[in-house]
Amino acid sequence: MTKNKIIVILGPTASGKTKLAVELASKFNGEIVSADSRQVYRGMDIGTGKDLKDYRLEIPNPNDQLPNKFKIQNSKLKIIEIPYHLIDVANPKEQFDLAQYQKMAFRAIDDILKRGKLPILAGGSGLYLQAVVENYKLSEAKKDLALRKKLEKLSAAELFNKLKKLVPKMAVKLNQSDKNNKRRLIRYLEIVGQDHNFKSRAGKRKYNALIIGVNFSRDILKQRIFKRLLERLKEQNMIGEVERLHEQGLSWKRLEDFGLEYKFVSLYLEGELQYEEMVEKLNLAIYQFAKRQMTWFKRWEKQGANINWVKDNKKIEKLVKDYLEKR
Repeated sequence: MTKNKIIVILGPTASGKTKLAVELASKFNGEIVSADSRQVYRGMDIGTGKDLKDYRLEIPNPNDQLPNKFKIQNSKLKIIEIPYHLIDVANPKEQFDLAQYQKMAFRAIDDILKRGKLPILAGGSGLYLQAVVENYKLSEAKKDLALRKKLEKLSAAELFNKLKKLVPKMAVKLNQSDKNNKRRLIRYLEIVGQDHNFKSRAGKRKYNALIIGVNFSRDILKQRIFKRLLERLKEQNMIGEVERLHEQGLSWKRLEDFGLEYKFVSLYLEGELQYEEMVEKLNLAIYQFAKRQMTWFKRWEKQGANINWVKDNKKIEKLVKDYLEKR
């Protein structure tokens, strides 16, 4: 029934992708493959929103529905652990690129399919999702550590201008997220330096994919982002996480390069931002990031992707059921 079929759950940050993916995995014998460019890193849990507790489902014991006189004493909730992949697979001190992600994602998906289960690719990193779904043919250019060390000294704007001079046609196609991502820009320059004629392109698809989009209205998404940010700061100790990462050897510069939570909390810890200023700027930056994610997904749709934007969970379940049963 699930031969060569995968489910893709995408949407902006704070839209509830993981929760939906876990619910679908529990109903359709699935396993989740994360498509998040920062959740691959070990130790970066709170800021990236891994929410690993969400992969544990508590299923009420049927015994609880019985009249008291028929109940078995000391019955417990049934705990279901939903398997997940591509979380905590990389050292944050080292670079992790798209080619590595794609290779590992293909390996995980193939293994899940081989075991007769349903792969659910879930996340908000549009490039990672697209590289898997459309089977991007990526460059095999090797890492150039000397070049990387040299380019690390440049700002994102300087890196982009450098790329623009070398390959203007490629540079003009980059979205805002790419233009501001130093690690990605450095990799592009690394590739172009070894293969001036290279350009990423889609290959023959490896899987049939049902793509489901999760989103909220602008106002609701803003509320969800701010609520989640306060929870991470006040209840989950996100500041402590950034302090610990720095104590373990990650430089402030490296932490800032990860962007969003790690950038602004680092600036606060370095004394460059007051707490209230940090919260305000970080909240705005996360919302702007969510808008860039939606821009990517909308552009993917214009390129031909069929994204089913469904809000009702019952309709989503029916959509998945019909897709899996269709031959």
